[in-house]
Amino acid sequence: MSPSATQTLEVASIVAGRAVDGAAGGTLATRNPADLTQVVANVRLADSAAFVAAARAAHDAQPAWAAVPAPVRGAVVQQIGRLVEASKESLARLITTEIGKPYAEALGEVQEVVDTCNFFISEGRRLYGQTVPSEMPDKQLFTFRKPVGTCAIVTAGNFPAAVPSWYIVPALLCGNTVVWKPAEYAAGVSRAFYELFARGGLPDGTLNLVLADGPATFAGLEQSLELGLVDKVGFTGSSEVGVQIGELCGRNLQTPCLELGGKNPLVVMGDADLELAVEGALFSGFGTAGQRCTSLGVAIVHDSVYDEFLERFDAAARAAVAGDPAGDVLFGPLMNERFAERFEQWLGLIQPHHRVLGSSGTGRITAANPRAGFSGGDPERGVFYHPTIVADVTTDDELYRRETFGPIVAVARFSTFDEAIALANGHGYGLSSAIYTRDATAALRFRERVSAGMVSVNNSTSGAEAHLPFGGNGKSGNGSRQSGVWVLDQFTRWQSVNWDFSGKLQKAQMDVVEITADEGFRLDGWDGR
Repeated sequence: MSPSATQTLEVASIVAGRAVDGAAGGTLATRNPADLTQVVANVRLADSAAFVAAARAAHDAQPAWAAVPAPVRGAVVQQIGRLVEASKESLARLITTEIGKPYAEALGEVQEVVDTCNFFISEGRRLYGQTVPSEMPDKQLFTFRKPVGTCAIVTAGNFPAAVPSWYIVPALLCGNTVVWKPAEYAAGVSRAFYELFARGGLPDGTLNLVLADGPATFAGLEQSLELGLVDKVGFTGSSEVGVQIGELCGRNLQTPCLELGGKNPLVVMGDADLELAVEGALFSGFGTAGQRCTSLGVAIVHDSVYDEFLERFDAAARAAVAGDPAGDVLFGPLMNERFAERFEQWLGLIQPHHRVLGSSGTGRITAANPRAGFSGGDPERGVFYHPTIVADVTTDDELYRRETFGPIVAVARFSTFDEAIALANGHGYGLSSAIYTRDATAALRFRERVSAGMVSVNNSTSGAEAHLPFGGNGKSGNGSRQSGVWVLDQFTRWQSVNWDFSGKLQKAQMDVVEITADEGFRLDGWDGR
C-alpha cells in the first residue's frame, strides 16, 4: 500500500487523559516537507505550566501503575504492540507525509516499535532480582528492581515513532509513568502514537503528551525537577542541548539518559569489498536524507583504494533516486524548513581544497539548480537538497569536527591503521562506527580501539536492532544505553534487602566466623599421611 494524503489533524497536548485547552504556547502548522502547501497538523502548543501539570499528573498516577503486577504491565505492552502493528501502514503514511521519510523506511520504523513491544512483553516476567549468600548464618540477602518513578522523555523528530518507543515502552513496563515531549514539527505523528498507546489500556496520567517548543519545555522541566515531580530524564537530540539537560539534572542529583549527536566514521581498509562499502556508505550517508543520529559523517579510506572508492561513491550518489518520499527513492526532503537553514551552514564549511562530488549541483534542488533524475514532480514545492560528498577532508577542517545533519558526507584518507583510528576518534563523538575489511584482525582491533558505543563490520553505520544496546560516548552521550535488557538499568533502581532470622543482632564484617588454615604447612617432607 502506498502513502496517500490525509485530512489535516487538529492536535493538542494530553494531560491525565484530557486535551489541554487553549494554546498558551502559540500555534503551529506542520507541513509536508515534500509539498509545503499541504498542512498535516494544526498544533496548539502548550507552555511550561502545562509541562508541570503533566509531570504532576504522572507523579500522582505512578503509585497505582507501579502496583499493577509487572506481568500484567507486560500484557499491556503486548496490546499496544498489536494495535501499532494493525495500524502499521497508516502510521507509516503519516510519518512519510509529516517528516518526508521514504515510505519503505517509515514502514521499517513502525516495525521497530512493534519489535520493541515484542521484546518487552515478557520482560515483565523477567524483572529479576537475585538471592545473594550472606557471610553470616540465618540471614538472607536479596536484590529487587524498583521503578524510578516519573520519567520526562524529550525526543527528536527524525524517528518520531521508533525512538520514543525505546524510552516509553521499557519505562512503562518497569512501573514508571511518563511525560513525553516530542518534536513539535512531528506533532501529528506524536499524537497518533499517543492514541495507540492510550488505547492499549494505559490508565489516564500514565502517559502524558506535551506539545511545546524548546524554551517552554526546558522551563517546565526545570520547575518539575525542583518540585520533585520528575525522577528520570531521557533526552534524544543535539549534543549542545544535551549538555544543558545534563547540567540541569546534575543540579538535582539526577543522571539523565542522553542519546546525542554523532560524526559516525566508516573506515574502508585496503582489502575491503568496495562495492559493499559504497553500498553501505550510500545508505548510511544519504538514507533519510542524512538525518539520522547514526548517519555516516566521515568515510575514512585507505590510500590504496581512495580514488577508486571516491569514483564509485560519486557514481552511486549521482545514480541514487531522490524525490517524492511516497515513491521508491533513497531519500526525500529534509524534515522541515528549519533544517534547511542549518544545512546551508554546513555547506558553508566547504573549503577551496575540498572536492565536491555526488550530484549535478549543490544546495537546494530547484529548476535553476536541478538534480538529474529527480523523481516526483516539482522539487521547489518541497525542501529537497542535493546529496553532497566532500572529498579531501582533514582533521583541521571544521567539516571534520562538526556534526552535520543532512545529506553531506566528508571523505578523508589514511595510510596506516593508527591514522584511521585517530580519524575515527579525533572529533570527540562516539555513537556509531563501521569498518569494511576482509581481515578479522583489523576488525577486532578496530572494535577494541574505536570510541563508539556501536560498531558494524562490513555493514553501515545505521541499522540498530531493537534488542541490542543503543547509545554513545563522549559528545554522543553519557554512556547510558537504550534498547534490550540494558535499558532496564535506566528505568529501575536496585534495592538491596537483608533479612536476619537469627533472633540476634549480627554485625557485618565483625561477627563473621573465621576458619583458620595451617599456614605453616608445606609439601616438602610430606609423606602422604
